[in-house]
Amino acid sequence: MNEADYTSVVDTLRLSDGTIFAMPVTLDVSSADVERLSIVPGARITLRDPRDDEALASSPSMMSTLTTVSRTHPSVAYLRNRVKPFYVGEKVQAIQALSHFDYVALRYTPTELRAHFKKLAWRRVVAFQTRNPMHRAHRELTVRAARQRQANVLIHPVVGLTKPGDVDHYTRVRVYEAIMAKYPNGMGHLALLPLAMRMAGPREAVWHAIIRKNFGATHFIVGRDHAGPGKNSQGKEDFYGITFPRPPADRGNLGFTESHTPLPLAGSA
Repeated sequence: MNEADYTSVVDTLRLSDGTIFAMPVTLDVSSADVERLSIVPGARITLRDPRDDEALASSPSMMSTLTTVSRTHPSVAYLRNRVKPFYVGEKVQAIQALSHFDYVALRYTPTELRAHFKKLAWRRVVAFQTRNPMHRAHRELTVRAARQRQANVLIHPVVGLTKPGDVDHYTRVRVYEAIMAKYPNGMGHLALLPLAMRMAGPREAVWHAIIRKNFGATHFIVGRDHAGPGKNSQGKEDFYGITFPRPPADRGNLGFTESHTPLPLAGSA
């Protein structure tokens, strides 16, 4: 993301061309990196980090997207303690997809997942985001949401960086695989999303909806405290919670058609 897009997203939730995009996506580097790699305007560099799906890179200005400077917020702590002082941004050219060695059969690109839905003749797909193990209530609300919209269900958990203390994704995926057997035959599909959670609450909920739309979903379930890190520094209230002001997420802003209407159902973080 270049500087114009970054600034626009932080300030307005839109790219510089007006396209809605709720979260900045950046690559931070140190002064030593700049010197060692001879990074100058117009230079081409190759990214070879096999774990870049677990990077959360942002400058202090991104704290405005988190609406807090409390160090008990995991992303604020990350920004203050781990992020390097410079950004590299511009157009990205894909050379080779990242190699994953765990749960390979559950990893799809957006193109692959859209093709899979087309092969199954799924015209409406309700996507469910989670970073936690699923339980029976999650199964029930996703089935009800699908039946309400005459749709199928995409269980699309994050398997990148999440909140410290969360259950590891190896354990969680076993839970997801077990619960998929409890869905009506042919209703659900499980796919993994290699994404770093920002824990940015309502703003991140919009970003998650955009991502799932790219993967072929037509509906998206927004949780009670979606992408929230839990209690604030006083330990009494959620950082965001159900009463926190929501960014604009109507159909027009997100480019949804009638069949893309987000579903404001209680669900997972």
